[in-house]
Amino acid sequence: MRILSIDGGGIRGIIPGQILVALEQKLQQISGIPDMRIADAFDLIAGTSTGGILTCLYLCPEGAARKPRFSAQEAVDLYLQNGDNIFDISVFKKIGSMGGLQDEKYSADALEQTLKNYLGDLKLSDLLKPCLIPAYDITRRQAHFFNSADYITKGSAGDFYLRDVARATSAAPTYFEPANISSLNRQVYPLIDGGVFANNPTMCACVEAFNSNPELNISDLKVLSLGTGEVDKSYHYSEAKSWGIVGWIGPVLDVMMSGASETVDYQMRKLFNSAGYPDQYLRLQLDFQDFSDVDSAMDNATEKNMRALERAGQKLAHDSDVALTAFAQTLV
Repeated sequence: MRILSIDGGGIRGIIPGQILVALEQKLQQISGIPDMRIADAFDLIAGTSTGGILTCLYLCPEGAARKPRFSAQEAVDLYLQNGDNIFDISVFKKIGSMGGLQDEKYSADALEQTLKNYLGDLKLSDLLKPCLIPAYDITRRQAHFFNSADYITKGSAGDFYLRDVARATSAAPTYFEPANISSLNRQVYPLIDGGVFANNPTMCACVEAFNSNPELNISDLKVLSLGTGEVDKSYHYSEAKSWGIVGWIGPVLDVMMSGASETVDYQMRKLFNSAGYPDQYLRLQLDFQDFSDVDSAMDNATEKNMRALERAGQKLAHDSDVALTAFAQTLV
């Protein structure tokens, strides 16, 4: 079972996007198949928030032949070409939301239009391979996992428009308003970003793999887990000790998402190491301290910062070339 997992992180999705551009090129070279895509190399793709959007793009079918619609480069181009519109804030919105304190920081209109342009009327059940995309149901107070396999057991109750899935998993609190979407049987789900509990969905993906095939062992898994960068912003005690609700809003979301990603990586490493298969789990994560020109904010989608993120992702892929090439060979 070959698994790809992609963390959440807003515009920083450019980083794993660039790593997968490099991986796709390696897959084509190793296999000798010039049009081989990411979807061809994995049996299950999991993604949270921005990683969920990328998951939807990689698994999109094209035509009756049901080949992958988007290349890895075309997937990351969604951010490079539309990021500034998605994270654009009008003067009226900035004043009305008080910079995100009174209301969500950004209108979701540009995000929803972009997702519609890319995903159209495709449904979750149309995807080429199984997926796992987390969101959180704020009314039912429970985790919600979008799984393309649910259509088999639940029918229309487990199926959704793909654009709604991508919108729900990326509805980051304080950035975008919750997504109020419906399954194809018209059951309503008010959802927010899955990053609030599973910013790194790798462990969730492995559990899903074992659930889909109880005969699998840890030795049967090959897992590529991609982060969107280790945020280097520190919070000092002298400042934090005086924070109230307003002061903690931004930091607690930041710490929660980073901590969740790091914890899952720790668990995965321990799991594969103790089982004797350390080479079957590869985690690639960028350290922002090595890139002074990159702003790690999830919503800094200026042309300058997006290009800096693009270069950072390319450098991480280059620096990880040996490990990435070896992993590509096992995939093929």
